[in-house]
Amino acid sequence: GMQFGYDKNMKTIKEATVDTYIKNAPLEARAKLKQMRTIIKATVPRALESISYGIPHYFQDGRLFYFAGYKSHIGFYGFPSSITAHIKELKNYKTSKGTVQFPLDKPLPVALIKRMIATCVKRNKEALKLKAQK
Repeated sequence: GMQFGYDKNMKTIKEATVDTYIKNAPLEARAKLKQMRTIIKATVPRALESISYGIPHYFQDGRLFYFAGYKSHIGFYGFPSSITAHIKELKNYKTSKGTVQFPLDKPLPVALIKRMIATCVKRNKEALKLKAQK
């Protein structure tokens, strides 16, 4: 069933599904959020999709990344390595440790996002291998 969390003012804040999340996101961000989700599903079709910390989250061999929509940008939250590995290509975007902001007034860099996702996937695979060797 649909489960919602409530904040102290009894407003429903936790979206139960990514569909609900997108439907309730800022209007300006919805088209790009849908596109982001399409890119993700094409890149990691086996990843488990959920809502974590109130935003879309993907899990494959561990936590992969999150994304979120705001009035002026789409946020992508991966590992620091998912930023550092692509830092040259990300020079025109606002980045911080493990996060990047894609402005809504520019097209999403589809190929770059796919490469960033691939970096997250690879990192989790390697972390699992290391665990198995211990």
